[in-house]
Parts: sequence; C-alpha cells; structure tokens
Amino acid sequence: VQLQACGGGLVQAGGSLSLSCAASGTSSSYHMGWFRQGPGMQREFVAAITWSGGRTYYSPSVKGRFTISRDNAKNTVYLQMNSLKPEDTAVYYCAAEARRSDYSGYYYDPVAYDHWGQGTQVTVSS
Repeated sequence: VQLQACGGGLVQAGGSLSLSCAASGTSSSYHMGWFRQGPGMQREFVAAITWSGGRTYYSPSVKGRFTISRDNAKNTVYLQMNSLKPEDTAVYYCAAEARRSDYSGYYYDPVAYDHWGQGTQVTVSS
C-alpha cells in the first residue's frame, strides 16, 4: 500500500490543524499510526488506531489534544490536532502495520510498521 499524507502547515500556538493520510490500497487490512520527527530528534509515536477503528492509542504528550480516526470506505486516516504547541513542530508521518499480532503490544514502535507516507510539515509558532 502507498500512503499520502497531507494537511500540514503553519499555525499559531493554540490553533488547530487536520492531517489526512490516504492509502492507495485497502486500508482496512492495516492498523495505522501517526509518528513525528522534530529537527535533530528521533521519530516518535503520536497516535494509532486499529484496523476497525475500535481502539485508539495516544502519546501522553498529545492525549486530550489530538484525535485519530479513520474512514475505511475512503481508505483514509485522520489526525485532528487542537491546542497546538510549539513543541508539536515536526514532520508528521502516517504508517501502516499489517495486523501481524496483538497491536496493543507494539503500536508505539516505528520498527513494527510496514509502509510509510512521505511526511507533512507542521510548524507551530509561539
């Protein structure tokens, strides 16, 4: 599957952005995650959602501010980001994992994911 992320941009602190990730194939075959990578930093987990959308996971740093969702009919995953902070500035990547095992055990691990989008830049000004 090929992933195309979009929706990034420049926003002031406290503002909102909505990212989307469109899959070329059948996204329901995959669990999906969002990760981000700031300048000089390692890629870190942001949010994840099971193939059915029945379960979601969040990094403590974004919980309560970000919401991950998916529409399998449109093969698209979304990340709604509210109350943005300057420390949210990063390139955001969507990724797909082929439902190998109990997702709850590794959703946060970028190594577990099989396919990655190209990334979209999010910049939050103070």
